[in-house]
Amino acid sequence: MSTPRDSYHHLIIGGGVAADKAARAIRKADPETSIGILSADGDGPVYRPALTKDLWHGEDEDPASQDLHTVADTGAELFTGVEVTALDPAAHTVTTTQGHTVSYGQLLLATGSTARRFGAFEDERLIYLRGVSDYRRLRELARPGKKIAVVGGGYIGSEIAAGLSTTGAEVSTYFMNETLLDNMFPPSITTHLEKVFAAHGIRLFPGFQLDSLELGEQITLHDKTGQQATADVVVLGLGAVLNTRLAEAAGLELRAGAVAVDARLRTSAEDIFAAGDIAHFEDPIFGPRHIEHMDMAERSGRTAGRNMAGGKEDFHYTPLFYSDLFEDGYEALGRLSTHFELIEVWDEAKSAAVIWYLEDDKVTGVLLWNTWRSVPKAREVAAASRAGTLAPAELGGQITPGGTAPWQEKT
Repeated sequence: MSTPRDSYHHLIIGGGVAADKAARAIRKADPETSIGILSADGDGPVYRPALTKDLWHGEDEDPASQDLHTVADTGAELFTGVEVTALDPAAHTVTTTQGHTVSYGQLLLATGSTARRFGAFEDERLIYLRGVSDYRRLRELARPGKKIAVVGGGYIGSEIAAGLSTTGAEVSTYFMNETLLDNMFPPSITTHLEKVFAAHGIRLFPGFQLDSLELGEQITLHDKTGQQATADVVVLGLGAVLNTRLAEAAGLELRAGAVAVDARLRTSAEDIFAAGDIAHFEDPIFGPRHIEHMDMAERSGRTAGRNMAGGKEDFHYTPLFYSDLFEDGYEALGRLSTHFELIEVWDEAKSAAVIWYLEDDKVTGVLLWNTWRSVPKAREVAAASRAGTLAPAELGGQITPGGTAPWQEKT
């Protein structure tokens, strides 16, 4: 079909993992219902973490290998490159840029987030890696000998730099802080990571706050102190902005910049649900929050889909997030910030750790560094800490650092 139907029993706005999981849950609950997916992205749902992880480090660099096969598996009608410009909760309709008005019985907002942009610069050599088309362009430009500058030393910037190091390009990372990822990790880890990144040929430039760009034969980056650098390609990893414009314009309740949902992921409007990045929910351990990671998209998308199809399931879940940086990897819960008090528990080899982040003597985050199969226990301990039944002095012996990662078992 080239255009959407006039109406669907279940309509999903957004084309990411949350949309895929919701469509699967709806179809399982109701084999006959109609499902429509309207996505502004030009590609169908893929496993997006691979865009900064597996596709760079694995054997298959084709993003088609990460296709979730949503349409084939669910029978949903998917329309890519379709932006929804208006949502009318009272009329139960949405309007697209193509001028189509589509009515719905139940609607899911799974609009996710977009890359935080730097000014209005437009150039094919400036890349914000969020979708498949961005990945394809960066893969084409990342050739041996090319100078690539990654701006941003956080979660995304560090992953992109690590991935690009496999291409033969000359990779440099420019970031504001004193060391890579020092907003999240203590010196015991950041010092190690600096050595690892250097060993893989990545040059690190701390204290660099991007002020302007100059587009010429090469791209010149200027920072606020007068430093400058040149590159053939610039990847900007400056964080993300939640796509809540549609919800806000429709009058849905927002909370802390995200879309407020109840225990069943319903928004303030009848028959409208929200999942993924944009959903502001009640975390059973850490309280009200939103989280922009894959586990949240998968779990909340599935629950929202079940409830759209008539279920009555509470989203009672604390999402995790994870990353792999060369031979190191981690899983984490809650908020990781070095502004909190930290309790570090290392193994004898100083290669694996459990790090507890505390605020007012209560766990507010857990980092499992090279420590595996411990997320359920970490949730249990964090909940006990926040309930006041576990003192900070008792945290050290709760989880033993180390273990073998699932991906290590495959090699």
